[in-house]
Amino acid sequence: MTDPTNRHSGANAMRTSFIAAVVLLGAVLWSYWSVMLGLFRDWKTDDNYSVGQLVPLAIVYLLWHDRARLKTCPVKPSWLAGLAILIAAQAGRAFGVVWLFESAERYALILTVVGVVVLVAGFRAAWRFKWLLVFLFLMIPLPGRVHDMISGPLQDYATSGAIFTLELIGVDISGEGHVIIIGNDKPLAVAEACSGLRMLTAFLVVGSTLAYLIRRPLWQKAALVLSSFPVAILCNVGRLVVTALLFQITNDEFAERFFHDFAGFFMMPLAVAMLVLELWIMAKLVVEDAPPPAAHATS
Repeated sequence: MTDPTNRHSGANAMRTSFIAAVVLLGAVLWSYWSVMLGLFRDWKTDDNYSVGQLVPLAIVYLLWHDRARLKTCPVKPSWLAGLAILIAAQAGRAFGVVWLFESAERYALILTVVGVVVLVAGFRAAWRFKWLLVFLFLMIPLPGRVHDMISGPLQDYATSGAIFTLELIGVDISGEGHVIIIGNDKPLAVAEACSGLRMLTAFLVVGSTLAYLIRRPLWQKAALVLSSFPVAILCNVGRLVVTALLFQITNDEFAERFFHDFAGFFMMPLAVAMLVLELWIMAKLVVEDAPPPAAHATS
């Protein structure tokens, strides 16, 4: 039988922790307001990272989805560990301010949120929702050097993949760097903005959300998230191929509109369908062991 005193004290602890979390998160918002304004600016002006603004909304939904699990989460504040994480986060932010490294300030914001969770709810609660805390990093645009390291190869893969596919189906094309020349006089430039990085960031958010929601082994969840990379490349190659074909059979204006406008709407449902197909294939490939037959009692 449950002790009413313990239940009452547990409810008080939860209420106190919730109030403390609200106060601390309010202080974080005030302290990092300029950093958050920079994030909002990048989400609005850089299409590659516009999906970042959906990450907080996705986390709110996932918390609501796990509300029953959240109620049973043990709340044991870890003051020393929480303060240590917060101090490390502020050190990282100071490094970003001194050396004008904006990404360091942004990652310090995420680390500060982790510190607040550990400080208020404890390590066990933070560990139980560790994937949601990691998910927060997807809302941060990549540092410039990392962006270039990923965008360049994606641009190469998109161009070479489109050229290979078009040649395979018999289209008269040639390639010059990142320019696909259709026929003799219709160039299709695969600019850096068309590298597929925007698709990759969007598919990572979708794949991570789907992986969190499904009940599958950890390796299948990891495979689903990692498959966002090839799925983004395939979808971008498909967009380029369709655009090149439209350049041949329609006017240039329609082909350009498809490439920049319509294709973006088609790619996301296609990517989701590919991820669901991947889950179906993994379910068919893995055969669970049958339970052992029950022993029959002998008379």
